[in-house]
Amino acid sequence: MSANSRAKAPSRRQFLSGAAAVGVGAAAAGTARAADPDPLITNVQEWAQVTGEGVDATPYGLPIQFEKDVVRRNVEWLTADTISSINFTPIHALDGTITPQGCAFERHHSGAIELSKADYRLMINGLVDTPLVFTYEDLERFPRENRVYFCECAANTGMEWAGAQLNGAQFTHGMIHNMEYSGVPLRLLLEEAGVKPEGKWVYVEGADASSNGRSIPLEKALDDVLVAFKANGEALRKEHGYPVRLVVPGWEGNMWVKWLRRVEVTGMAIESREETSKYTDTLEDGMSRKWTWVMDAKSVVTAPSPQAPIAHGPGPLVITGLAWSGRGSITGVDVSVDGGKNWMPARLAAPGTDKALTRFYLDYNWDGSEMLLQARAKDSTGYVQPSKAQLREVRGENSIYHNNCIQTWWIKENGEAENVEVS
Repeated sequence: MSANSRAKAPSRRQFLSGAAAVGVGAAAAGTARAADPDPLITNVQEWAQVTGEGVDATPYGLPIQFEKDVVRRNVEWLTADTISSINFTPIHALDGTITPQGCAFERHHSGAIELSKADYRLMINGLVDTPLVFTYEDLERFPRENRVYFCECAANTGMEWAGAQLNGAQFTHGMIHNMEYSGVPLRLLLEEAGVKPEGKWVYVEGADASSNGRSIPLEKALDDVLVAFKANGEALRKEHGYPVRLVVPGWEGNMWVKWLRRVEVTGMAIESREETSKYTDTLEDGMSRKWTWVMDAKSVVTAPSPQAPIAHGPGPLVITGLAWSGRGSITGVDVSVDGGKNWMPARLAAPGTDKALTRFYLDYNWDGSEMLLQARAKDSTGYVQPSKAQLREVRGENSIYHNNCIQTWWIKENGEAENVEVS
């Protein structure tokens, strides 16, 4: 859409007042006219005639009943049992960038465990001068940092490699959350133990039955990795690793070990199950590549989308979505309504920050015609999010992990949306 066509488009005030009803057909039928009194504003309503609940009705605040559909969802056929499975953040129903803990996706390898602060212990061992064991209270005495980062499962969008599969942004891109973590830099704990010169890696391990463990290069461990015990200002939820989890900014979620119990300094990678048979990228020739830790730049339009159709008909439309990069910050997002033939720069709600979600908006005047809606992100390294075709040229269709392709929603004339591919 050109700048001129935007300037000539009816104003939002016209649409809201009903003055634009001529020429927009049935879509304007539900628009209130100034001459038609609306009893919801002209009459005294029931809720204005009685007292409401007192301050202690819900000691821990909960969402109101009208938002009961904004919940995490599981796809039953993905795994044999929910104990070792995943659910998805309802990104289509959220705005801003911070994910409420109660909506943030879960991934478990043997189920979420209950571990109290009193019983919590963290061991630092291996190639260190002094092996140490910390209690929860010990960790609270170290200098603390607050950092906002996204956590994305490496399998996010993984079902889309061979074609459009799941119909909803929650299911195609909802293995992600973005929270403010409070905790202690792992660097400080390693310094306390004293890393020996031959130490090159750390092996981090969880306390749950799966003993999920991953190798992390020492350079990363000493950089920005956090041992976190708070998220969004409150204690971690059980499903997010209460009381302590690891935060590995920009890297795949499997490395963000929950219920963190041990950090072993080693001279080489351990080559555990989760970094050999799992979380490697199988290419078209059957060979697999490993150590693809970083989550590359990615974006998705969250509304309109299959779970968030256009309900108001033609006229002013806010197209919105999320963008992120594990290599730095988002510097720009472009939006296309014609399947990538033409692109328009979206407005970033705030300047992109390092390894965190960025919200984008495009204020658009929809004429009621079909759209092939896409978003394309660019990060601070100059990297531009690729199309599915570009990814397949390098990776084929055998992969599961690290699919950061451009997503397409087919917006129909009635405002409904569907997950499709364009070629």
